[in-house]
Amino acid sequence: MYSSRENGTNGLATEWNMVESRRHGFQRCSSHCTGLHFSPLPKTPHGGTLTVYSSSSATEESASTYTYSYAYGPTGLAGLFRNRYAAGCAIFASVGGISFGYDQGVIANVLVMKDFVSRWPVGPWEKGIMTAVLELGALFGALLAGVFADKYSRRRSIFLASLVFCAGSAFQAGAQSLNHLILGRAIGGLGVGALSMLSPLYMAEISSPELRGSLMALEQLAIVSGVVFGFWAGFLTRNVPGSASWRIPLALQFLPGISLCLGCFLLPPSPRFLVLKGRLDEAMQSLSKLRLRTAAEAPHDPLLQLELLEMQVDVALETRWLGNNDGEKSVNSWRRLFCREYIDRTSIGIMIMFFQQWSGINALLYYGPTLVTSIGLEGDLVTLLVSGGIGIVQFLAVIPAIFYLDRLGRKPLLRGGSALMSLSHIVIAVLIHRYEGNWPAHSSAAWLAVICIYAFTAAYGVSFGPIGWVLPSEVFPLSVRSKGVSLATASNWVNNFLIGLVTPPMIQSSAGATFFLFGTACFAAHFWSTYFVPETAGISLEEMDAVFGTTAGKEDRRVKVELEQDFGIHDLVRGLVDRSD
Repeated sequence: MYSSRENGTNGLATEWNMVESRRHGFQRCSSHCTGLHFSPLPKTPHGGTLTVYSSSSATEESASTYTYSYAYGPTGLAGLFRNRYAAGCAIFASVGGISFGYDQGVIANVLVMKDFVSRWPVGPWEKGIMTAVLELGALFGALLAGVFADKYSRRRSIFLASLVFCAGSAFQAGAQSLNHLILGRAIGGLGVGALSMLSPLYMAEISSPELRGSLMALEQLAIVSGVVFGFWAGFLTRNVPGSASWRIPLALQFLPGISLCLGCFLLPPSPRFLVLKGRLDEAMQSLSKLRLRTAAEAPHDPLLQLELLEMQVDVALETRWLGNNDGEKSVNSWRRLFCREYIDRTSIGIMIMFFQQWSGINALLYYGPTLVTSIGLEGDLVTLLVSGGIGIVQFLAVIPAIFYLDRLGRKPLLRGGSALMSLSHIVIAVLIHRYEGNWPAHSSAAWLAVICIYAFTAAYGVSFGPIGWVLPSEVFPLSVRSKGVSLATASNWVNNFLIGLVTPPMIQSSAGATFFLFGTACFAAHFWSTYFVPETAGISLEEMDAVFGTTAGKEDRRVKVELEQDFGIHDLVRGLVDRSD
């Protein structure tokens, strides 16, 4: 159900859009509900809002049908400040994104440093291989992370991925040959790929529905923060004598890796993972801590009870669908991603990452100085400063996305962002086609191209940048969520690998055609987001089925309602209604 209301409970004024809703029985409430009336409960213990809907029909079946919606607090900035604990946990988990972004930012400077170029002369394809090998390692890291996350927990998997990343950083910083550097980047890629899957997965599972988009956007903020730090670390050391000019910025990758290694076990465990393993008491403890409830308050809080029961129903459904054996469950969950019920979700996870990469953002980050030179700017200092500005613009653009992603929704941002991204690329391609033979006489055209690059980066920063990490963690059910996010992240790294490999020779062949290709991809992204992407803002992880219409099957509906009755969700809702009358 999509709704916009203002509720006051226990002194908490909550304005929220597209609040989380649940379906019970066979009736789904939406913004166009008929035959339903609602009554906000006069008092929800310990803060938050809960609204119960009942049918106005006189039939016995509909009279026992209830829907409800709830929120723990406000959305956006107010919600983040209210629940600083969950926000702090998400911020720390997003350190994995910093390691991802740092590598993207630092390599652009390393590839043009004087000592590096003189020590190991590299051509366009060698540059592509050295850059892309990290993405190839990250592909395997992302795929393996899904298996480890389900078997050993999210936090332990984050710890292992951080160790692998630190080992790869050591190889890179101490490289004595180009082969050592390539090996180090491949090993580091395993860790980066795993963290790029594990961090968003963990953040999605600890977030309350009304804050999930904002907290997930922190992953993109962490990535662009890493890009900024990586680029400017290399920029500041570029004139240091000898190999220290590039070894120092590569060695600084240790900082986020070690921080995550030492601190990940201070994070609360994922309540959804604990439910998956049958550790319900621990799940309630973790959930109550993340929702700012004390141990004494938790058993009496209807919001916590409902959320935990819904997780149990999801796990019970998983057991019926996939079986109890871990090996069988893993195989079935991978296979299930491509069955008729979930192929739409899988395609969204794969395609959002495809368009994120073929928008051209990482081509700018990896080869910023080279691309800036192709639009007519000259001089090492100018090209480095302009390409460094790309990371800063992206960083600034992500900040409003954190606060307004849940309020504005995913779909409008994807559509508007892709339209501006496409227009920017096409304008740059036209300028290059017209003036590449005589840039000195058309300096204003060169600076117009720079403005277009920054416009593209800002549009990406509020759309495909953060939403690319939000959507895959939202659309999959618990039974296949880790595998689904892992597959989406693998799509990111496959396309990232291709971008890193082919961009240098593409630029050398035709810079204008390169930008035109990216512009065409952004136009396709606009078409895709308009006609194939549903709005997921405010929809619970447990109720995403209704968005994709996959609960239309009579047997699935029957099984789900039976489980909801068995676990007592219907009785709990009816009891709350009776107490409010």
